This record gives sequence, structure tokens and C-alpha cells, in this order.
Amino acid sequence: MPFSTYPQFGKHPFLPLNKVDDQSWELFLLLYSGVNAIKVKRFQSELNVDESLNGSRHAIGKGISGTKRLSKRGVGLRSSSRKSKWVRKLENVSVNDSEFDVDYSVIKSDMSLEHCNDILKRLERSSDIKTLKFFEWMRINGKLKCNVSACNSVFRVLGRRENWVAAENLIQEMVTEFGCELNYQVFNTLIYACSKLGRVELGAKWFAMMLEYGVQPNVATFGMLMGLYQKGWNVEEAEFTFSRMRNFGIVCQSAYSAMITIYTRMSLYDRAEEIIGLMKEDGVIPNLDNWLVVINAYCQQGKVESAELGVVSMKEAGFSPNIVAYNTLITGYGKASKMDAAHHLFLGIKKVGLEPDDTTYRSMIEGWGRTDNYKEAYWYYKELKRLGYNPNSSNLYTLINLQAKHEDEDGAIRTLDDMQKIGCQYSSILGILLQAYEKAGRIDKVPFLLRGALYQHVLVSRTSCSSLVMSYVKNGLVDDTMEVLREKQWKDPLFEDNLYHLLICSCKELGHLENAVTIYNQMPKHDGKPNMHIMCTMIDIYSIMDLFSEAEKVYLELESSGIVLDMIAYGIAVRMYVKAGSLEDACSVLDVMEKQEGLVPDIYMLRDMFRIYQKCGRLDKLKELYYRILKTRVTWDQEMYNCVINCCSRALPIDEISEMFDQMLKRGFLPNTITFNVMLDVYGKAKLLKKARKLFLMAQKWDLVDTISYNTIIAAYGRNKDFKSMSSAVREMQLNGFSVSLEAYNSMLDAYGKENQMEQFRSVLQRMKETSCGSDHHTYNTMINIYGEQGWMDEVAGVLTELKECGLGPDLCSYNTLIKAYGIAGMVEDAVYLLKEMRENGVEADKITYINLIAALRKNDEYLEAVKWSLWMKQMGL
Repeated sequence: MPFSTYPQFGKHPFLPLNKVDDQSWELFLLLYSGVNAIKVKRFQSELNVDESLNGSRHAIGKGISGTKRLSKRGVGLRSSSRKSKWVRKLENVSVNDSEFDVDYSVIKSDMSLEHCNDILKRLERSSDIKTLKFFEWMRINGKLKCNVSACNSVFRVLGRRENWVAAENLIQEMVTEFGCELNYQVFNTLIYACSKLGRVELGAKWFAMMLEYGVQPNVATFGMLMGLYQKGWNVEEAEFTFSRMRNFGIVCQSAYSAMITIYTRMSLYDRAEEIIGLMKEDGVIPNLDNWLVVINAYCQQGKVESAELGVVSMKEAGFSPNIVAYNTLITGYGKASKMDAAHHLFLGIKKVGLEPDDTTYRSMIEGWGRTDNYKEAYWYYKELKRLGYNPNSSNLYTLINLQAKHEDEDGAIRTLDDMQKIGCQYSSILGILLQAYEKAGRIDKVPFLLRGALYQHVLVSRTSCSSLVMSYVKNGLVDDTMEVLREKQWKDPLFEDNLYHLLICSCKELGHLENAVTIYNQMPKHDGKPNMHIMCTMIDIYSIMDLFSEAEKVYLELESSGIVLDMIAYGIAVRMYVKAGSLEDACSVLDVMEKQEGLVPDIYMLRDMFRIYQKCGRLDKLKELYYRILKTRVTWDQEMYNCVINCCSRALPIDEISEMFDQMLKRGFLPNTITFNVMLDVYGKAKLLKKARKLFLMAQKWDLVDTISYNTIIAAYGRNKDFKSMSSAVREMQLNGFSVSLEAYNSMLDAYGKENQMEQFRSVLQRMKETSCGSDHHTYNTMINIYGEQGWMDEVAGVLTELKECGLGPDLCSYNTLIKAYGIAGMVEDAVYLLKEMRENGVEADKITYINLIAALRKNDEYLEAVKWSLWMKQMGL
């Protein structure tokens, strides 16, 4: 596969010398060198090129990096020449101003191939440009047939110039035009260039091409490639190359080291040990580097016993452990928390004629740090500095963590100063400090530690300031947070608003609501419009705190600010009013929201709107909202179907509700228990008992029947005088493990009483007593109504007495039913007296109260009183 596509200048990758003029050469260099025209002209002058150099259709000449190399090589050539500023012509070769060059005016095409290659090699050591120029001359004069040596010289030039496209094309020409047999030297030259430049992917590509052409790599190939992969930590390519090496039966010691190092660095210790096993299997005789990486692989995972055996084997193999081996062992002891052994080894280093170096001390610091021994870690830290070494970032991180944990703030200040001295970035220092003291649970000490240049950096850096105050807020240091924000020196109103919002949200998530209120009250008030996101968050926070007056105050301020509210803001305001129990105010917010153009409620807001309108009894709004969303592209999910059916059961026609329910089932959505109960109620009230029974059986099949389901189906049978099915449902309720509820008893009382089946009525009352089922207002009101219809006023009086004695007392429905009963019994004065009693007990009469009273008066020929109360009703607006 080609590396890339470049513009083409001619038929061959190198232009004929006589076809390139100065202007073309200058343009060529401009396109592919990355330098300006002035540098190009100067470069031509320095090279003293009389003729334009041949170009390449595949961008052979990329970069003029050869300039620096030329000057260095020129020095070498001049030092080998005893004369300067003169021209020596020898066999068509000249040295002009100590620069090796070719005089093309006198050279002949019959020059021997050996002589040409010698000239090309000398040019390659002197100038990339001149090398490519002479290589083109050799092409024109047929000097490249089977000439692998000449191509290798050019590959070195192309590798230095990173002209990979031209290199790939030259390989193809070697095979198709020059008749060369490719060998490992060709590809090694390019792989070497990639290795020097750190080009991992290109190195892998040359290796793949090498294998495609059937060229067998040698030890150097694998050594360079594995070293390259080790630099780039490329596991996949390293594993592939390593497996091919073993397939070829080649043993490259550095390849094993590289593979072990890669696995160790990536914590793939099991694989690293597999490679160690393969070394023995493949008969590799380890060199010093092999021993060191093996010991390191064991030490990094804390397997110090295996590492110690490795050191012993290393000695037996004739390699004396050096300071690297000792340092590696100390690291292993540290990871295994065997610092006594590490200390013993440290003392033994001098006994074997070695001196501890900076790595030794750093490893000891890390090891003592892991064992939480601040005293020893700090001693080695001081020794490291005394010997003139600088601690690394890991040492400083270890030390600051120990100081935070061991409450040494003075030591922490010195460590922070050391961090600044060795050039650590202030942001990194701050991050390490905050992490250490948060981990130690002593973040409250950080304000004491921040001083001087470090604190000044916090005040001028938005990012560091944000990190600090976020950490303070997380740990409840609100006063310190506000002090930093007051003293900050950076100016960015938008960033500042976002930061305050983030701080308030953090307080909310952590449950520090009082802190959020403090930050909000102390944050600066800008002259411009308030931040809608901050205010919405505060409305939510005040709602959580049940401070609804404060929440409403913020909402009203936001509404009057002139800011166009979005759906989130309206949603928060609605939830605030709902939680406060102000459903009418919530409806008012929805009304304002609907008037705002371009605002489309999402599915969550739509569900909230349905629920609020239902609770407020706004049947007209429910109906309007339902038909409006039918015209939109709102995606109905299972929850949406359940919500709309539950909320709109009384607002929509029975056919619409039934069709919606059927559609829900067809789309594969499962109704919940509430939805089933709502549909049972709808079908029951519409006298669609067959549908109700079918629906009930469906709910039973899906195990979604509850007590309310039985109550609803029993009430439906009772309203429709299907006493047999009603009794059967009650028995089924008991058989399925449900206790007969008070609601079910009330439905039976109402059904039997209205049909004058008084024996059954009394039987139900008796069962209620036997099962110790208490009565509620509905029970007493039903009894008053039934007894009143029968004219049994003694029983009515008994029920009224019992109602008062049980502590419930008559409610509005009780009074309305009593007035009706008194009217039937001709007790008009008692009926009128009940109005007075209602006022005394704080029960407000409604329209039914007056209708029952007027009916009682008319029934007893009190027409004048009836007219008077009718006029009173009109005056009351009833």
C-alpha cells in the first residue's frame, strides 16, 4: 500500500538533469521542503549547484534537513583536505572548497560500476542533494542494474529526509526495472531510519513489506524493530514481530529484553514471565541487559524471591551485579513492603565497591513511603538533597502524602518549596497538595499551606482557582471558598458564573444545602441579567429545604428579569409549586409556558402537565393537551400511555380511552396495575361489564391484580345490580389471599341498600363486625342514606350517634344525606337546623346541600321557605 500520494513531476521518480531549470527546482523545493524561497536560493548558493537538481515525482527531496548535515560533513571533509579554496580534478571527481562533488561536464558513461558506487557513497556522506543528483545520472547511464549497493546509499538519504513514498517506489523499481534481488540490508536501512526517528507505524509497515517480498530478516532487523516498539509501547506489533522472530529461528537477545520490558511496563506480568520462560526454551544465553529486565519484571510485581534468584543466576553467569541491579532489587523490596531487606541491601552496596546513586535514594524514599514510615523516608530525602541530587516528582508526591497524614505542615511547606525549585508547574503542585490532604481528611490545613507564589498563581489562574474552591466546597470550607473568590485577580464574568453554578450544584449533590444558600447569597451580583441556571438550581434547593417562599421569590425575580425561560426553568418552577401543594400556581406557570412561542415540552414535562391538570380537575386542559400532542411527533412510550390513560379517564370519551388502551397493547407495552384499575372503573361506570371482566382476567394473567382491582370490579357489579357476580368476586378475592376491604363492603352496602335488599344489607354489616372491619365516613353516609330512604329515622339517629362517638363526626356528605333523610321523614325544622350546625362545625355548605334542603321544604309544602333558599343560592352564585 502506498504511504501517500504526491504530485508527479515526470515519468521517473528522478527528473532528467537537462529537463529541470532553476525556476522549476525552486518551485519543487518550495512545495516539498517546508522552507521559504529565500532559504532555497541560499541553499542553492551554498551548494554551488550550476545545474538544477533532479526532482522526484514522488516528493524525493522532502525537507532541507540536509543543510545541517551538510555543514557537519563539510567540516569533516575540510579537515581531511590539506588545501582549501582550490579545485582538484581527479578521475572526474572534484573537491571544491573542501566539498566533495562531481564534474558532470567531463565524466563519462563508461565509468565502472565500482567507481560509481564509491563516488555515490562519498557523496552520501557529504550531501543529500548531490547524492540524489548523481544517483539520477547513474540511472540515465544504466548503472543501477542489479546495483543493490547504490540503492542502499539512496535509502539512507531518503530515510534521513523521511521521504517514505519515494523509498517505496524505489523498492518497486529495484524489482521491476533494475532486476535487483532484495535483501535484509535494503529494509534494515529504512527500519534503522524509522528507529532513529521513533516512527513505530512506519517501521512496522517496512517489516510487513519485507515479509511480503519474501525477504528473511536478520538479527539486526528484530533488534531495531523491538527497540522501536519498546519506545512506543506498541504491544500488538511487538508480539507479532517477536512471534515471527521465533518462527524464523532467530535469537535476538535485545528482542527478548524489549518484549519483557513492554509487558512489565504495562503490568502484564504473566506475559512477561512467559517470555522469561521462552528464553530458556529457545536456548538464549542472557546478556547483562537480559538479566536486568528479568530482575525488574519480578521486582515490579513484588516477587523479590524470584528477583533474588535472578541475581544469583546473574552472578553464576559471570555478571557482577551493578548499581542498576541493586536499585531494581530495592524497588522490588519496596513494592513488597520489605524495607528491612531494602535497608540491608542499601548498606551492602558500598561493601561490594559500589556507591548508591540518585536512583538508589529515590527508590528508598518510595519504599519507606509505601510502608508509611515518614521518618525514614524523610531521612533519605534529606540525604538525596545533601548529595546534590534533585528529588523526582514521585518522591515529592510520596513525601507530601506522608506529611499530610503525619500532620507535618512545616515539612509540607518545605516540600512545596522544593517542588517549585525543581520546576514543577504550579497547577501540578496544587493538584498533588489537594489530593494528599483530601486523602488524609485534613483539607482544612490547605489554606495555611498556600502562600507566596503558589497562592498568587491560584489567584491569577482560572483553572487552579476552580480546582481549589471545588475542593474547599467538597469538604465544607465555604468561608475559605468565598475568601479565595473575593481575592481572585482573573476577570471572566461568564466563567465566574459557571464556576458559582458548579459550586452550588456540588453543594446540592453533597447534601450541603445551607452551604449552597451561603454561596448564593454572597456571590457578586452583576449589573447584567442574572444567571438562569444558578437561579433554577436555587429554586430546586429551596424546594428541597421546604423553603417555598424563598423558592418562589427567586422564581418571581427570574420571571421579571426579562430572561426567556427554557423548558428546564419552567419544569423546576412547576415542581416547586407542586411540592408546595400550590397546584393552581403550578397551572399558572404552565399557562405562561404555553404562551411562549417556540417552546416545545418534552415527554417528561408533558407527563407532569397531565398529572397537574388531573389533580386540579382541569378536564378541559386535559382534553386540549391530549388532542394537541396527537398532532405532534411525540414518541409515546409505555410510561406515557399509562400516564395519559390514568389522567384522562374522566376527560375523554370512553371510546377514545378504550382505543388508546388497545393501541398500547398492540404496540407491546404493558399497562401497570393503576392503568388496569382505571380501565376497570371506566368500563364499570359505562356498564361495559363484559369488557371489565375480560380486562380483569387479563390483569390476573399478568399478576397485576391488587386489592383496588377487586374493589373496582365489585363496585362495577354492584352499580349494575349484578349481585351474583359481585358475591362471586368477593369470594374470589378471599380465595386469592386478599382480605375483603372496607371499600368492597361499602360497595356491597350501597348496592344492596339501593335495591331494598335489607336482609343482605344487614348481613354485610354483620360480617363487618365479625371481621372487625372498621367503618369510615362512606360507610356511615351510606347507612344514613339507606335508612333515610326507608324512613327509619331511629336507625338514622343511631348511626349519627355512632358517627359522633367514634370521633369522625359528620362531614359535608353526612349533612347532605341527613338533610335529605329529614326531608323524606317530614322533619323540616331539623333539616334547617343542620345548616346552623354545619356553620358551627366549620363545614361549608355546597350546591347539593341547598338542593336537598329546598327539596325537603317543597316536599313538606314549605314553598315560601323554598323560594327564599332558592334566592339565597343565586346570591351565593351556586
